Amino acid sequence: MKRTTFLLLGLFITAFAFNPSHAQDTPWTPTNPGSENMEVLGHIPLGPRLSVADMDLEQEVNRPYAYVARMHYAEMGEKGTDILDLSDPSNPRVIYRWRIENQDLHMRTGGMDVKYFKWNGRYYVVQSLQFGAGGPNNDLGAVVLDVTGLPDPSTVHEVARIHEPETPGGFHNIFVYKHSSGRVLLLSTVSGAFANVYDLGKVVEGDVENARIGRIPTPAQQTRRGYHDFYAGYHVDTGTDRFYGGGTGGYYVYDFTDIDNPELLVTLTGIPGVRSGHTFTPGPNGRYVVAETEYKYAPLRIFDLQPALDGERSNINYPISAWTPHWEGLVHNHEVRWPYVFVSGYHDGLQVFSMEDPKNPRTVAYFDTFTGSRNNGGMSGNVANGAFGVDVRNEDGLIVISDMTTGFWTFRMDGFNGWNGEDWGVPNVSSVQEWDDESREGTR
Repeated sequence: MKRTTFLLLGLFITAFAFNPSHAQDTPWTPTNPGSENMEVLGHIPLGPRLSVADMDLEQEVNRPYAYVARMHYAEMGEKGTDILDLSDPSNPRVIYRWRIENQDLHMRTGGMDVKYFKWNGRYYVVQSLQFGAGGPNNDLGAVVLDVTGLPDPSTVHEVARIHEPETPGGFHNIFVYKHSSGRVLLLSTVSGAFANVYDLGKVVEGDVENARIGRIPTPAQQTRRGYHDFYAGYHVDTGTDRFYGGGTGGYYVYDFTDIDNPELLVTLTGIPGVRSGHTFTPGPNGRYVVAETEYKYAPLRIFDLQPALDGERSNINYPISAWTPHWEGLVHNHEVRWPYVFVSGYHDGLQVFSMEDPKNPRTVAYFDTFTGSRNNGGMSGNVANGAFGVDVRNEDGLIVISDMTTGFWTFRMDGFNGWNGEDWGVPNVSSVQEWDDESREGTR
């Protein structure tokens, strides 16, 4: 038996050892779908099955709004964005719905990913879109809405549309990042072997034509879509901006402090069981990363980048551990708030595991938001259904889930009342952007 087979077997044993049914006093049952330390605050259905996609949560408690992407899948659903008011987390309310015009003429999925940002004192939402050939807006990647005036829904208005005629098919995933230059950047997947980089300040100020300011390539030259998902974060130890992308061949880390000349730092390719990377998220100091690939039975893999960052090697091809809540499932998007990783686990709902010891991840809390059969899903193996998007509000620890079929959920986890990395002895770096913090600007 080859070494790779032994390694994978060991990783799966590690993953199974931390199944939630073993991590909590009370095992999961249909009448007891969550761990005792996870409290459901509120829930609201949003539409038919498979019509809810990703979501984003504003981080200021005095702006209690969440944005949920809406898609048309399996001949159901509408294409657009729902805006929810969470001023009472036990009673989430939809206060505004944006929908693309001429719904029936627009082909394929519609809304997929959604992110908010702040620029010059105003608040905006970017809704990524994917429309197929044969209908209008095949080259439309995103719509930008001004949401400054919430909770008054009459003040929400569209300010820009980002089209990409060179790479039609829209933006499957996006990420918004405040760069050390002070620019607010939109990173987007496209139908090409790179990720596009846009200056959102230019977009909202009317210069959409010149808003694309760079591209981050994939070393694996694939023309259809090089990246599937990504993350960007400030690396405190080096004072640089780093890009973490999952796509064709595996995962890639770039220094893109100089947006015009991104520098490839680390590759993670040749990994047993990984043909293409998906969601790829580092911890606060950039050493340990959590990596997803999408197929039935795939666990989340945890990698240690230090050997590559130290120059000992250029490629990492073996994880140090793996985690999954259920061997027959697929774990999906995730948010790292060290040492916790908050996971949207498709059929397994909300899951939380600790990677305080990255070689031995352990489940600490869970709640199954999906009430249907494991044989009901939108991808090969029927895995794509249930919890899709997950987010955490750092200020007070509110946890939210968008479920593809059951809607939108709010939670509290016992003992988790907010997150600041410094409380854990790590940099205060996560997917949350410090829009008004100028301390990192001009550091390059």
